[in-house]
Amino acid sequence: MTQYLHKLLPQAAVHQPQTPLVDIRDLSLRYDGRWALDGISFQIRGGERIAVVGPNGAGKSTLFKVIAGVLTPTSGSVAIAGGGPSRHICIAYVQQRAQVDWGFPVSVADVVMMGRIRQLGLLRWPRPADWELAHQALGVVGLAGLAQRQIGELSGGQQQRMFIARALAQEAELMLLDEPLTGLDTPSQEAIFDILDELKARHVTVLVAMHDLRLAAEQFDQVMLLNRRLIGFGLPEQVFTPGHLAEAYGGHLHQFGPGDDLLALSDTCCEEGS
Repeated sequence: MTQYLHKLLPQAAVHQPQTPLVDIRDLSLRYDGRWALDGISFQIRGGERIAVVGPNGAGKSTLFKVIAGVLTPTSGSVAIAGGGPSRHICIAYVQQRAQVDWGFPVSVADVVMMGRIRQLGLLRWPRPADWELAHQALGVVGLAGLAQRQIGELSGGQQQRMFIARALAQEAELMLLDEPLTGLDTPSQEAIFDILDELKARHVTVLVAMHDLRLAAEQFDQVMLLNRRLIGFGLPEQVFTPGHLAEAYGGHLHQFGPGDDLLALSDTCCEEGS
């Protein structure tokens, strides 16, 4: 029986020293007769906060799923701390809120505890130490008083913070947040960025898929501009050039603010196929 469970839950991959946390080389993924990602290569060191931007259908969600090991690339390679993504328990993928069944009868604390499942293994109940981690995570995101609330009773910002708490309980070193700011008002967005500041202090690497270029430029160490291909990756002032933005968004560009330094985007040019 023990050997059977060991096969179901293989040992987590060991991080190899002196390797990038994320190392993607010539990554391509094809489905439904089209290339969702095409020839992407980049490396990420630990502790960075990176905004991943691009139009709808650019492959942002697809890229996150490949990094998390949910999707297998058609070609190229993905390494997480020197190993394949599927055996790493250090990766937390937080999907878009629209993809969650908020009517499911589960409490906030139960969802956060789900972050401990891969550490616990099959057929093991949470230990007091696991619940302590879960409650600590809820405290970090400001939801300690809502632990027993049904998840559908939370506001949009609270729901997003709950998923970040789940990633904290998982003790994730790499968080992939897919459109966490969508539909949130300004105070809720500010609360998310306060938590991201805390994650940075903990040396957690965070990739955030988003559409707001102004926030990306103001709040992130680096930005990644994507439209199935990697158009630019680096400091915002190096990536958000008129040429790069025109390449990513085509004719869907509208200037805002003084001068020609920054552009806003009408992001309705294509469907979200990823």
